[in-house]
Amino acid sequence: MNRIVHFEIPADDPEKIAAFYSGLFGWKIDKWDGPMEYWNVVTGENAPGINGGILRRKHPQQPPVNTVDVENIDSMALRVAEAGGQVVVPKMPIPGYAWLCYCKDPDGNIFGLFQLDPNAA
Repeated sequence: MNRIVHFEIPADDPEKIAAFYSGLFGWKIDKWDGPMEYWNVVTGENAPGINGGILRRKHPQQPPVNTVDVENIDSMALRVAEAGGQVVVPKMPIPGYAWLCYCKDPDGNIFGLFQLDPNAA
């Protein structure tokens, strides 16, 4: 109870953003065959985490920032740029716990990258 179980990413061009996240993180993203324009996002199989969706942006809003646990924050930050995104807040330590940075996808959505590291300083 009281934990996030789904996320949604609003996008002006959902197909472009689906390709961005699928290529960057290997997420399985499929267009839903339902009454609204929606893409289902599966972030992994049989692992802790949440799944979500991508939908066409309809209203100006400040979406929540979703943070993604990654194996290597430095290599993933490079992949973000290669995929058409950008790092907007460089890697910083959460001392004794992890590394964190914030990125922007090609549609302007902010997301975080997070790497556990007890030696972060």
